[in-house]
This record gives sequence, structure tokens and C-alpha cells, in this order.
Amino acid sequence: MRMQLVFVVYAMAGIGVAQMESGKVIPIVTTVPLEDGAVTVLHLEPGYTTSVRLPEEVSSVVIGNPATFKAEHSEAEPRLVFLKPTTVQPCESNALVTTKSGQEIVLHLVSAGKPSMNARVDFLVEYRRRQDLAIYPDAQSFLISETRPLSPVTGPEQPPVRSEQADLIGKKLEEQRASSSPAWEGTELLAAVGKSVQLNHQTILGFSVLNNSKRVIELLPPQLELSGTGHGAGAGKIKAEPVPISEYRVTARRLAPGQRVDGVVVFERPAFKESAEQLQLQIVEAEQLDRPILLPVPFAPNSEGGLQ
Repeated sequence: MRMQLVFVVYAMAGIGVAQMESGKVIPIVTTVPLEDGAVTVLHLEPGYTTSVRLPEEVSSVVIGNPATFKAEHSEAEPRLVFLKPTTVQPCESNALVTTKSGQEIVLHLVSAGKPSMNARVDFLVEYRRRQDLAIYPDAQSFLISETRPLSPVTGPEQPPVRSEQADLIGKKLEEQRASSSPAWEGTELLAAVGKSVQLNHQTILGFSVLNNSKRVIELLPPQLELSGTGHGAGAGKIKAEPVPISEYRVTARRLAPGQRVDGVVVFERPAFKESAEQLQLQIVEAEQLDRPILLPVPFAPNSEGGLQ
């Protein structure tokens, strides 16, 4: 009887530990529209598996850096792909999932490293065709839909992100594509930023890239950084802090000679900055990582709606 009591106590203690550990992250479930040219950013965390569900059977999965991320796929679950980081160090990579019909899904995998309190982790990402999203209007993705925590949320219920944001992203992309004379910067690889618009505390910034060389160029995912010169003990030192990009779209990732592509990035603009700091969009090609193009992004106070 005593042994049974001890076992029950240990079992209850184990449940309590599991509940405490699960509180370290914020689980996110997302529905994403299946469309060409879109890149989805997945936030992963060591010790957790991110599941990606496709509307049809998966034929292949390729990881850019298999030393930092692992992908699993089983014929028993032909529409599911499981992703997880294999290191506790911060890392990024890309992944390409191909379905039986030839549809390609491009993923940007991001892991912050060791689990941190209140880190947002993608538990499930479900891709749906646009006609399916029309049938299920309540299913929204970050670009087109709502992201929903699995854990209970206290306080007043927040309204879901509606298609207004998706329409605005698509509109900004079309506006950028229609821009006939961007302010190009660079030599062989030219890049330019367009205007930005703000909605629901998110900034949507357009940009364009032009291959001015005689060779094919492959672009890496765009990045944002807040750079400047330190003060105090770090005076004189150049610092660069990354600014998370929630989502981005590009019309193509491989550029033939003379080809232009356009895109948008979605991010939360920093609330403040030092006078010597500058927000910059970084564009770089895969074969020249040490020669990025840094484009200044106008830093303006947050305001709902309107161009920045």
C-alpha cells in the first residue's frame, strides 16, 4: 500500500513538471494558403516537433542544412511532415516540400536555440488551397489567417486577424511590381525598397531586386537589422541587431540575367531606437554571403494605417 502511494505521488509530481515545462513556450497553430512564390517562416524550438500538413500526399522533403534540422515523413501519414532542430544553438535553414502533383512548398526554418520563456513555437502549420479557405472562412493564416495559442488565454478575447491583412499584403506586392523606377542600389545585384504601410502593429515593406549580371543569381531570404555605433562602454563599436521578419513573399528566388523580382516583408517595427541606429533591409545572393546589399528603411513612429 505504501509503495502504491509513493508511486501515485511521483506520478502526480511528474505531471506537474510536464505542465510547468509546457508553459515555457506559446504553442501556435496556423492555416496557410497554398500558393506559388510564397515562403513561410516556421519558428521551431529544441525539444519540440513542428508538424506541417499538406492538402495532398508528400513525395519528397529536402532540408538545406541537415546538420541543424531534421525532417521526418511516413507513408502511414502521407500528408504530414515533421520538423525539429537537432542542435540547441541558434540556427536557420530552408526546406523544400514537394507533393505528388508537383506543388512546391518553400519553408524558412528558424530556431532561437535553447528554449526561452514565452517563446512562440509553431506546433502545427496546415496548408489549404484557396477554395478550401473560402469554404472555411474562420481558418486564417498569418498572412491570410489567424494564429491561435493552444493554451488558455486570460483577459478579453482578441479578434482574429482577418483577410484585410492578406488583401493589404497582396496589394502592396502588386504596387511594388508596378513601380517603374525604383531607387536601385548595388552593381551586379541591384535592390531597392519601396513604401511601407502599417496594419495591426505590423509593418509591410515592399522591395525589388534586379539581376544586372550575366549569370543566374539565387536569392537568400531577406533580413532586417538595426545597426549603429555603440555608446558608453561599447563606444565606437559597430553593432547590428536582427529584427524578426514574421513573413515575406517574393515573386521568384532565382533570377536570370536582366530579370527583376519583387517582394514584401512583414515585421513589427522596433518601438524606439538610438539616434545613431538605422533600420536596414539586407538582400544577399547565395554565392556572395559576404557582399550583402544594405538598404535603409525609413524609421517613423507607429501609426495605424497610412503609408510610412
